[in-house]
This record gives sequence, C-alpha cells and structure tokens, in this order.
Amino acid sequence: MHYEILGCTEPDAPTILLSAGLGGAGRFWEPQLAALETTHRVVIYDHLGTGKSPAELPSGYAIDDMAQEALALLDRLNIERVDFMGHALGGLVGLQMALLAPARLGRLIVINAWSRVDVQSERCFRVRLALLQDSGAEAYLHAQPLFLYPADWLSANHERLLAEEAHALAHFPGAHNVLARIGALSAFDIDARLGEIATPTLVIASRDDLLVPYPRSERLAEGLSDARLAVFDYGGHGLTVTVPDSFNASVARFLAT
Repeated sequence: MHYEILGCTEPDAPTILLSAGLGGAGRFWEPQLAALETTHRVVIYDHLGTGKSPAELPSGYAIDDMAQEALALLDRLNIERVDFMGHALGGLVGLQMALLAPARLGRLIVINAWSRVDVQSERCFRVRLALLQDSGAEAYLHAQPLFLYPADWLSANHERLLAEEAHALAHFPGAHNVLARIGALSAFDIDARLGEIATPTLVIASRDDLLVPYPRSERLAEGLSDARLAVFDYGGHGLTVTVPDSFNASVARFLAT
C-alpha cells in the first residue's frame, strides 16, 4: 500500500497512524497534518483498492482484512506500537485492530464511527449505491458532499467541492471496489465485544452528522472499557474538514494525557 511518513524524525518520537473513511485516501488528513507533525511521527496511507494503492478487492472483503493490512504496514515499517486515529470506516479499522492486536495500539481515536451500523447509515448508503449503479460515478461523487457536510459549509465552499469532485472522478477506484468497501462497513458488528477493548479511546461525534447518528458514538463510549466522548454541535460527518481547529485541539488534548 502507498504510504507517507511525515513529522518528527527523532527515533523516540511517538508515532500515530491515520486511517481515512470510505474514500481511503491518506491525504484526507491534510487539515490535521501540521498540528500532528509538531509532536508525532505521522503515518498516512491509501487503503488497498483506493488512491495510489490499486488492487481489485476480493469477494467477502471485510474490516478485518483492512485491519490486517494496516498491521502488515506497521510490520513493513518496523513500527511496533502506535497511536491510531480513524474516521468512520477508518475508525472501524482501529477498533478491529484493538481486538486483533491490542499491544500494538497506545491510544485510539475514532470519529463518527460505530460498533454496529445504524439504519440511517444504511439508508444513506443505499441511496449512494443506487446513484453509483444507476447513474454512474459522476452522479455518485456529485452527491457525496450532501452526506458529509453541513448545508452552509457546502454553499460557502462550492468551488472547492467542484475541484475535489473532478479530482475524485479522475482517480475513481471503480464501482467494484466501492461496493466491496461499503459491504465491509455495513457488515461490521462488534457491539457485543466492545468491553474487550481496553485501549484508551477518544470517541468523537457530530450532532449534525447526517450519515452516522451521534448516538452510535455514545454507544461506543458506553461500551468501551476506557473511553471518553467529545460531541461537536456543528461540523457534519466531515468535521475534520469543516472545523479543523476545534477538532485538532480536542485531539491534541487527548494525545497529551
């Protein structure tokens, strides 16, 4: 998989691995990099089958496979232990890693994620899949921001979103891979196993998230053995992009403890 190592170069610098959501691109974390690079060695990567990590994903592809791929990346880089931050699907990867290899994780940050998919999320993904299958990638990508960002932010950032849409269309991983990744996140269910995860965890949610209702994050915080919850009133599903300063400050406080 394609990866980048950024930030601190000191051998004893703490390392944080960042895992993006459905799109899978490491550069999704651009609004967080400058803040993290001052204190951490930062590893970002393009998930298998996305961006600069081309592959045709196999039948039955699951979040467990994505977690195993992230662990294999750490092995490849000779990194024994990391902090981990994941957005939505990336958060599921972190939760699965905490079950598979708890000794590899120092702290865990999960953003707008879940232990079991919500019916509202399923509704949104059915709509997105129908657009992809019936109208094609262009329609799918044009609608995507509607599920990610608040309406006022969409209006104020129209030209930026058009440019991002064109870039995403030029680098679209193919309908097969998108279907496989949505299938994986829809099938993920560790609700009965949350108590097994002892990794100190910051659960972040947005009250105005259209895609993932914030009670799913409340459920995570209640079920995990060692978790704290931060709920933002504004920011939408993509609050890492819409309110980066407030988001970064919340993360910095957690990582400093």
